[in-house]
This record gives sequence, C-alpha cells and structure tokens, in this order.
Amino acid sequence: MNKLKNSLGKELGALTGLILLGIIMTVASPHFLTLTNLMNILRQSSLIAIAAAGMTFVIITGGIDLSVGSVLSLSSCLTAGMMVSHGWNVWLAVIFGLLAGGVLGIINGVLITRIPLPPFISTLGMMGVARGFAFVYTDGAPIYGLPESFKYLGAGMIGPVPFPAILMVITYLICYFLLNKTKIGRYAYALGGNEEAAILSGINTKYYKTIVYALTGFFAALAGLILAGRLDAATSVAGDGFELDVIAAVVIGGTSLSGGRGRIVGSLIGALIMGVVRNGLNLLLVSSHWQRVILGLIILLAVTVDVVRKQSSEDQEGTLSSFFANLKSN
Repeated sequence: MNKLKNSLGKELGALTGLILLGIIMTVASPHFLTLTNLMNILRQSSLIAIAAAGMTFVIITGGIDLSVGSVLSLSSCLTAGMMVSHGWNVWLAVIFGLLAGGVLGIINGVLITRIPLPPFISTLGMMGVARGFAFVYTDGAPIYGLPESFKYLGAGMIGPVPFPAILMVITYLICYFLLNKTKIGRYAYALGGNEEAAILSGINTKYYKTIVYALTGFFAALAGLILAGRLDAATSVAGDGFELDVIAAVVIGGTSLSGGRGRIVGSLIGALIMGVVRNGLNLLLVSSHWQRVILGLIILLAVTVDVVRKQSSEDQEGTLSSFFANLKSN
C-alpha cells in the first residue's frame, strides 16, 4: 500500500510539473499554446514515450538498458534496407525490423541472466555492437527513398492528430495491461523488489527478465521505424544519446532506479515533460549546446530526487522496524 501511495505521489508530482511547465512556456512564448505546436509536441514526444514504455519494465526489475538508441538505429536501417535494396513488402519489412529489435533485447536478456553480466555492462556492449552493425550495414550513408506507405508511420495524420501519437497511446494501453494485469508485470515488480525472494517463490526469473529486455528492444525498434518514417531516411547515427532521454523520462515519471517501484503512466508524463522542455527551448531560440546542458541538469535532478526518496523511504522503514522491535521486547 505504501509503495502504491509513493508511486501515485510521484505521478501527481510529475503531472504537476508538466502543468507548470506548460504554463511557463505559454507565458514565455505566444507560439506554444497553439494546436499546431501541441500536435508537434505529441509527435516529438512519441519517440521517447514509446521507448520509455519498454524501459519502464526494465528499470522496475532493477535493471537498465543503455542500448535502446543503437537498437533504434540498427532496426530502422535494416527495415529501410529491406524495402529499398531488396524490394520487400512494407509490412514484411516492418515486422522484420520489430523482430530484430526484440531479438537484440533477447540477447541482452540472455547475457544478463545466463552468463550473468551486470545489465550496465551487457547493454553498454550491445550499444556498441548494434551501432557498429548499423554503420557496417549502411556503410555510414543514409538510406533514402522509403515507400510512401511506410512514411505514414512517422509523418501520417488522423484528422489533426499525428499518427505517431496514436501509436504512442496504443503502446501505453498494451503496456498498462502487461504491467498491471499479467504475470510479466507482477513478476517484474517482484524481481525489482527482492530477486532472491522471487527465486525462492518459484518464479522463473531468467525467463521473465529476458522477456522484459525483449519488450524494450521491440519498442526501441518501433521508435526507430517512426523516426525513419518521419525523416524519410534511416541513418546509422539516429538515436545517438537517445537512451539518456528515455531513462530520464522513466525516472522523472516516478520509476525508481533501484527497482520494484514505478507506474507506466508516469513514464508517459515524463516523456511529455521532456518533449515540452525541448519544444519550449526551441521556441525560445536556446542554442542546442545549452539545451544539452539543461537536459543534463534535468537528468541529474531526477536521479537525485529518486535517490533522496529512496533514502527517506529506507529511513522510515528502519524507524518502523526499530519501533516494533522495541514493542516486542517490552
């Protein structure tokens, strides 16, 4: 119950921050609160949000995935190459690209659970391997000339709403169901809360942890296909530094880096906060160099708040344990 209250409190805090940011940007720029700009924010935020949905599962288990930016790049390059160079059907190429992302995630999961490697080391290695393969496959050159039907993934509209925003909503509905209504979600919380206890209770922790990393790879690939559709090109440099934005969105949304706590809706709010900040800085003509500084400070602040909250929670639990121990002794 206390964990649920803490998660809800973090979500409300993130939502309050998003509203305050919106108010500040509305005052700072007359162009912010327009339908065109708001739809643009949704389109831009969808990439981070979709990848953050998968990352939420990983961080809840107490892990991390630094390879999502490279997986995004390699999956989009493979998909574009299949369509442009080999004449594949769009749907077949899209399925291939999504499966490629999922397979890369499975490899991460196997390395982490079977060898086992720490998640930081495994995914850091995959970050280099996937990025390297993207450069090898494309020879460092962008892949242009994508089919019009594929470009709809990133540039299409349904009425005034960007199609990527629709995909974002669908992604979060699916992930909400997985996290709250299935064994995958329950066991993810169990892994992050106390992995040894999860093992002793009979949970196949290796299997479910691998599934979690597969989901992260799959959604990173989906974000890559959306980006390629929007740019009408797939490049080996796409997604450089993307993993930091994704992790920041998840942490800002209230998911604890120590695992066991977090809610999928919070990650969506965190991604929207990142989108509003980027959009607002662009409207205010802040240079890209200063934007990196500001976003880096936001990440540091989010992690610091998470650490402070964890320490405060541990102190409270320790105080309660001491209190009840003293009652028993008396």
